[in-house]
Amino acid sequence: MTRPDPFTTPDPKAVVNSRIMDFARHAGLDGTDYATLHHWSVTDLEGFWRAVWEYFDIESDTPYEQVLAEERMPGARWFPGATLNYTHHALRNLTDDAVAIIALDETGSSHEVTGGRLRAQVASVAATLRDLGVGKGDRVVGYLPNTPHAIVAFLAAASLGAVWSVCGQDYAPKAAADRFAQLEPTVLIAADGYLFNGTTHDRREAAGELAAHLPTLKATLLVDHVGLPWPSRAFPSLVVPWEDASTRAEELTCTPVPFDNPLWVVFSSGTTGLPKGIVHGHGGVLLEHLKTLGLHSDLGPGDRLLWYTTTHWMMWNLVASTLLTGATTCTYDGSPAPFARLDVLWELAARHRVTVFGTSPQYLLGMAKYGIDPSAHDLSSIRVVGCTGSALPASAYPWVRDHVGDHVLLASTSGGTDVVSGFAGSAPNTPVWAGELSAPHLGVALAAYDAEGLPIVDQVGELVVTRPMPSMPLYFWNDPDGTRYRDAYFSSHPGVWRHGDWITVTGHGSVIVHGRSDSTLNRNGVRLGSADIHDAVERLPEITEALVIGAEEPDGGYWMPLFVVLADDATLDDPLREKIKEAIRTGASPRHVPDEILEVPGIPHTRTGKKLEVPVKRLLQGAPVEQVVNPAAVDAPDLIDHFARLGAERRRRPA
Repeated sequence: MTRPDPFTTPDPKAVVNSRIMDFARHAGLDGTDYATLHHWSVTDLEGFWRAVWEYFDIESDTPYEQVLAEERMPGARWFPGATLNYTHHALRNLTDDAVAIIALDETGSSHEVTGGRLRAQVASVAATLRDLGVGKGDRVVGYLPNTPHAIVAFLAAASLGAVWSVCGQDYAPKAAADRFAQLEPTVLIAADGYLFNGTTHDRREAAGELAAHLPTLKATLLVDHVGLPWPSRAFPSLVVPWEDASTRAEELTCTPVPFDNPLWVVFSSGTTGLPKGIVHGHGGVLLEHLKTLGLHSDLGPGDRLLWYTTTHWMMWNLVASTLLTGATTCTYDGSPAPFARLDVLWELAARHRVTVFGTSPQYLLGMAKYGIDPSAHDLSSIRVVGCTGSALPASAYPWVRDHVGDHVLLASTSGGTDVVSGFAGSAPNTPVWAGELSAPHLGVALAAYDAEGLPIVDQVGELVVTRPMPSMPLYFWNDPDGTRYRDAYFSSHPGVWRHGDWITVTGHGSVIVHGRSDSTLNRNGVRLGSADIHDAVERLPEITEALVIGAEEPDGGYWMPLFVVLADDATLDDPLREKIKEAIRTGASPRHVPDEILEVPGIPHTRTGKKLEVPVKRLLQGAPVEQVVNPAAVDAPDLIDHFARLGAERRRRPA
């Protein structure tokens, strides 16, 4: 195949001064190109990760015995013997008077948190948690929007060796409890509400209901974020105001923990049942995020990152980890494009001299659709526009160049909550091809496998990782023998991680992502669980069964229809559609509301009763029936043809 011309090539002067090239010089690979550096990083795992440890000056209370004691998946043992703490590294590079966090919201308002104030708040909250009995291995959970409170609470818990988990307040109490109750948490930290699209959402009652679903709580810390007074009798356990918890004069002491000590639990989207709790460790996250943010995003002291996210999306974890590099991180509460100020994120990026701006493909496509011109603001400080959540279509690249600036690196990236990092993306020394990810990330032995488990180039295959990464999960929560963990990633190819994405590895080294090969919904960069939607809708008496699908479209769009089977006396009219939407808003979250609600005669299942989510998605996208599913394995084969016709009809619609 003819190698296409890159959309952009790196500026040689910027490459020489980049941190990734400084790292290459440190590793004794001065003058090498990215491909050579990547090859070394995946063929000499111990040498590469030792170099990352040394380059970022990781501080360990006890030395490691070797870099990789056991290379196996799952179960690789990284840096045995080392004891360290994530929070220590997050705060060590912050000077007292420099800005550590800039808190932003959709109204355009902001306030700054200095390194000294952040360290004092973390020390205070950590002391409060310690007084409540929280110690190593205990769980602290947050029901919080993306504000500095969430970062402070996380760092405080981690400093004690406690395990952290958080979700946004647009999740209904039951949906949040489905996650948190599994952890049997000791402390809940909850805000009074959040902002979204011009509305202040009161979540005081929801926080009380969530606390009632968590019988192991010893206390709830109540955060006054939007200024609503807390009721006096809403919580079943001890209540501590955030103001009291965060203003004590305390010295911060970080508990040294083993490299693989649990740091946080992030949850899968819950496609086929209760969300899976994915456990990551202090050391693996520390190294992986320093590599991703410090080398690929070129972040360091003096830089500022603004990445739109919610607290339950993995990008929030990277927003918090920005502090590891000594850069300033921005939190943001609100809609990415509120009706009153569609360009507010660009306005804030300009005002606060953001250097790395992160978003999703749907956001960039929406800006173009509605005629928003970011260049109306001074965006000269932006060096990188990061984009993740789904594949960024080639058509968006010229728009970013023309409306953000030809000086920026457009870094389309693909990763996963599972490793809380990236698999492929860009770096300061990689070319960019429109519609493609420049290369696999350093340390990621990525390949596309065919149906026989063989690596292929310039063909669509399954995304696999053939050698371990430090941030692969330690284990799943409540999975004592590791069965669910192995089934999730290693059932297809034992010893090889199968992620669930369709990709093409091109002959020129880039990666093209074609979408999920499983049934996870991924709208606007936020992964959603179909189980949450099905649960909310199927409670309605008018609905006998429901199926939601998220389908990537050729133009870069994302179509999320909800198919419903009606009860005998029900009619799918506007009032029922609104009732369904309201059930989803309150039972799951506003983000789960589908694009369309369509009546169907039935939902196809396997013979054992499992909804055929992936086959229906592929039928809607135009895949031939014979390549999607064997009708003999379906309980109602005629429904397969019905969904194939629906997909064909949609594709015939005028654009």
